[in-house]
Amino acid sequence: MNRGDRRARREIKSEEINRITEKIIGAAISVHRHLGPGLLESTYEACMVSELSENLKVEQQKPLPVIYKNVRLDCGYRIDLIVEDLVIVELKAIEYLKPIHQAQVLSYLKLSGLCVGLLINFNVSLLTSGIRRIVNQFPENSACSANSAVKKIRRNVW
Repeated sequence: MNRGDRRARREIKSEEINRITEKIIGAAISVHRHLGPGLLESTYEACMVSELSENLKVEQQKPLPVIYKNVRLDCGYRIDLIVEDLVIVELKAIEYLKPIHQAQVLSYLKLSGLCVGLLINFNVSLLTSGIRRIVNQFPENSACSANSAVKKIRRNVW
């Protein structure tokens, strides 16, 4: 495989990841528009699964082991959602996001080997202010942020 083939493969993967994150953000906006803030995280999770499962593969509450010195340790970590085996979605329904929440998603990305995660806090009046896109070694040629994904969704949804 030559350098051009690898680059083209990474570009396709990054485009696919961006497409998936746009759909996830669109689903979150839809859920938030219907329910608003103030409910339990588990409610938003169930609604997100319902919304996303129509068109995407979604795994819910997937266990995430820690590999320490070649030993697999089940420490109780669970990823809220994994979409299309490519994007981690960590849902919150809290007063405000703290740096520890972003660190949690970054740790999940490192442990899982995935490169993109969305941290979504539903306990906000405007959902776009509660979305963070976390990246760990994202494929080349993609600078798509949560804000640019939201702008694309606004054009298509509103």
